Amino acid sequence: MLLNGIRGVPLWLSASVISALNALVFGLDTGTIGPVTTMTSFRNTFGELSPALHGIVVSSVLLPGAVTALITGVLADRYGRTRIIAVGSLVYGVGATLETSSMWLAMFIVGRLLKGVGEGLFLSTVYVHVCEISPARKRGVMASVAQFFISLGLVLGFFICYGTSHLSGSISWRLPIALQAAIAFANVAASPLLPQSPRWLQARGRSDEANQVIEQLGLDDAEKLELQSQSTEMLPHSPNVPFWQSVRDTAHDLKEAFHGPFRSRTLLGCFLLAFQQFSGIDGVLYYAPILLQMAGISSQNASFLASGVSAIVILVVTIPATLWADAWGRKTSAVVGGSLIFTLMLISGSLYAAGEVHGDRGAGRWVVIVNIYLFAAVFSATWAIGVRAFLIESLPSRTRSSAASLAQSSNWIANFLVALTTPIFVATSTFGAYYFFAFATLLCTVVSALYMFETKGRTLESIEKRYAEKQALRRQTLSTGRWSLPVRGFRLRTNPTRS
Repeated sequence: MLLNGIRGVPLWLSASVISALNALVFGLDTGTIGPVTTMTSFRNTFGELSPALHGIVVSSVLLPGAVTALITGVLADRYGRTRIIAVGSLVYGVGATLETSSMWLAMFIVGRLLKGVGEGLFLSTVYVHVCEISPARKRGVMASVAQFFISLGLVLGFFICYGTSHLSGSISWRLPIALQAAIAFANVAASPLLPQSPRWLQARGRSDEANQVIEQLGLDDAEKLELQSQSTEMLPHSPNVPFWQSVRDTAHDLKEAFHGPFRSRTLLGCFLLAFQQFSGIDGVLYYAPILLQMAGISSQNASFLASGVSAIVILVVTIPATLWADAWGRKTSAVVGGSLIFTLMLISGSLYAAGEVHGDRGAGRWVVIVNIYLFAAVFSATWAIGVRAFLIESLPSRTRSSAASLAQSSNWIANFLVALTTPIFVATSTFGAYYFFAFATLLCTVVSALYMFETKGRTLESIEKRYAEKQALRRQTLSTGRWSLPVRGFRLRTNPTRS
């Protein structure tokens, strides 16, 4: 057992870190695919890529991830969080191995499709697993650890490519991807060290095992008692039913996430995670070498190095943002971060629209370059952490896995659209791309200000209780036909059934 192997470290902490390590390869893929596909050795292997084909190669990892994410929650409820994390990393490792050994572009794309399936399995499950084994007071920090490893993967990815770009032959682009495969297989080997979620064990009716894990996690006494007193309601996915019945159950549970008491939270989660991508973050990360060259960074190696610097900025910012995640709060980070991202994108787009960005002169190019770095920093400190933590915390236990999968799927679909269209977009209208990212961010910021509420420091059970009370009040209001309007310190009672 992991607890016996690491003295003085609570199991919830060590297990959360090992679980979150699975997200490292997601950051590595994001950090390497842009530089890899612009390497001379890659073009020598597969030929010159048009903007459209370049977008297809880069984005091909995302659609299978989006589709797989739709059933990941059901699979995690059926087989357990830790098993699905391990299977996802295994599939990812196989896909990365296929990519590494590719001799034809079609073979490379098939490898990316497999990697997408793996990412769809493990990524959202990691966040759910970490949130369900962490104490409430530290959940925001621990949910952010996966984002830290994604950021670390970005840094490693850019600089590995910068280093291997000096090697001769196809090893220069194959080696960064081979390292991803090795790390994914190492994550699979580490998966037996992870405890199952006690909430999942309780829902499975395995109360004795759940209580044993609760005792080992290292939670405080109050939270232990609260967890141990939770309902042992069974999850709807029995491991004994036939496969096609599981498929029907999957469709039912995804549909249930949109039923009355859960609909608003599911829709809000899908919207937030989709517009997290429409801010342009992965458009910048995937195509940082191209964007920086357009802004005046001349050579390929220089753009790789500059891209690595942007990844360092992300990592440096992510560390304090992770540590302070539970001090600042989810809604505050969403609104403040969104406002800053909108401003940065609007400025960059306006400079391009006004013709003030020149590759060889002027201050406009430096403003755009600095804005790219600032955007990466602001996003990593706010939206990357607060939005995902809010998503998991706000979802009810009954639909947490399925709704989280739907939200992750919407995130990947939006990511696919951004990754597919960004090289075409910037080739035809650079300022249009920046303007799209700016106003998509503005819309998401307004929605966050109106519909998010603060969940930091609350147990998942108390958050669910708040929602239940709010829904009960709404039902009471509708049944009586009365509502209250706040008017300067007192409430005006209004009855719409009477004139």
